[in-house]
Amino acid sequence: MPQIVVTIDGKTYRMACAEGEEQHLETLAADVDGKIAELRGSFGQIGDLRLTVMAAIMATDQLHEARRRLQDLEARADADMTSRAAGEASEGAARDEYARSLEETAASIERISAKLAGAQ
Repeated sequence: MPQIVVTIDGKTYRMACAEGEEQHLETLAADVDGKIAELRGSFGQIGDLRLTVMAAIMATDQLHEARRRLQDLEARADADMTSRAAGEASEGAARDEYARSLEETAASIERISAKLAGAQ
């Protein structure tokens, strides 16, 4: 199992990860480091633990917002699929009605043609 060393808030941490996940873990650690640096810039020296907790809360808030947006998009996609299916069913019914009307018209024309042919 690969191990990498990441730096967060000036401290180094050795971490294990799955094969091929090294870059991803480094990117995540850099994101956490950036959040802590952002908070430190806003609030100054308020304690490492408090900064870490605040960064975790910020990350969790972003995750919740992303999940909410995903659920909204999934609901919208489901509604679109339902609407599309209803539209297709309606189109099918309209085509059936048009075909039925066309058949009735053709039958009427045939009856009229037969009457005209018999009258001559």
